[in-house]
Amino acid sequence: MLDPAGARVQIAKGRRDAADEPEDEDQMTRLEAFGDRKFPAAELILSSEGRGWDGIGTQVRRHPAGEIPVPVPDQMEVTLAIAGSQTGRVERRSGSAFQNTTARPGTLWFCPIGVTEDSIRITETLPMVQHVFLAKSQFDSLSELSSRSLSPASIAYLADVNDELVRQICQRIYREAQEETSSGKILIDCLAQSLVAHLVSDYSHDSRIHLGPDSGPSKLDDARLRRVLDYIYGNIDQDLSLSKLSEVACLSKHHFARAFREATGTPPYRFISERRLDHALNLLKDSRLSLAEIAYICRFSSQATFTRAFRRHVGTSPGEYRHLSRT
Repeated sequence: MLDPAGARVQIAKGRRDAADEPEDEDQMTRLEAFGDRKFPAAELILSSEGRGWDGIGTQVRRHPAGEIPVPVPDQMEVTLAIAGSQTGRVERRSGSAFQNTTARPGTLWFCPIGVTEDSIRITETLPMVQHVFLAKSQFDSLSELSSRSLSPASIAYLADVNDELVRQICQRIYREAQEETSSGKILIDCLAQSLVAHLVSDYSHDSRIHLGPDSGPSKLDDARLRRVLDYIYGNIDQDLSLSKLSEVACLSKHHFARAFREATGTPPYRFISERRLDHALNLLKDSRLSLAEIAYICRFSSQATFTRAFRRHVGTSPGEYRHLSRT
C-alpha cells in the first residue's frame, strides 16, 4: 500500500564514481529540474534525484490549491494521484481541449512531449501526487522495433485515464524511489521500457505505429545465457545496466528482460539483486571491509538503504549478521 502518513522528503544522493554516471547526465538534470520549474509551490516529498536512472525520473509532491505554471515539456509526463481528494479537481486546458477531473486516488493524467498547456488549476490541496518524467530517448529506443519512426508527440493528451497497468508501473517506480534495491536501475530500465511501449501501442494518435519483432533472435540460447551470466558474475560489483546486458546477449533492450526471465525463471533485476546480497553475505563473513564499503560494492547509494534491503532479505541487520557469523 502507498501510505502518505508520515511522509518526508527523501532525495537519494548516492556516492558514485564518474564512470558510473548516466551517459547523459544533463538529460537527467533536465528531468528533475522540469518538476521544480513546473511546480514551484508544491512541497517535494520524494525524488529519484541522485539514483542515476537513465531517461526517467520521478517526483512525489504535495500540491496546494492554485494555478500551476505551464512550461512546454520536452519529456513525457505521467501523473498519478496517490493520495488525492474526493472533491478536489484538476482543471487543464490545451487549445480547444478542456479537462476537469476529480483527483481521486488512482487518477491518471498524460501530458506528451511538446504539448502547450494554456492553464492548470487545482481546486483543493492534493496531499500526494506522483509525477513520472520520460525522456525523448526512451521513445527513440523503440523506433528500431517499429515499422516507422516513433513520435512521442503523437501520444494523446488525456485526463482521468483508467489503466491499471500504468498505475502498477507508476506504483512500482514509487516503491523503488522510496526503498532502493541493489538492482534498482535495471528494474527502472525495465519499467520505463514497458511503460513507453504501452503508451505508444495504446495511446498514440498514429494508427500506423506498430511494434514489430526483432530482426534477429529473440530468445536466450544456452551459449548466450552463459555469456550473460558470466558477465553478471564477473561484474557484480560494477554498475550493470539493461543496455549492457542486452548488448552482451545480442538482443534488443525491448526483448532482453522477457528472454532472460523465460530462460532463468527470474527477472534480471531480481536475479542481480539476489546475487549482490549473496555477495554481501560473503563480504560480511570473510572481509574486514566496513558496512559502508560493502554497501557501495553492492551498488547501494548509502549504508542505510543497504541495511534496510539486507534486513528484508536475511531477517537481520548486516552488523548483527557479521557478529553472529564470527562467533
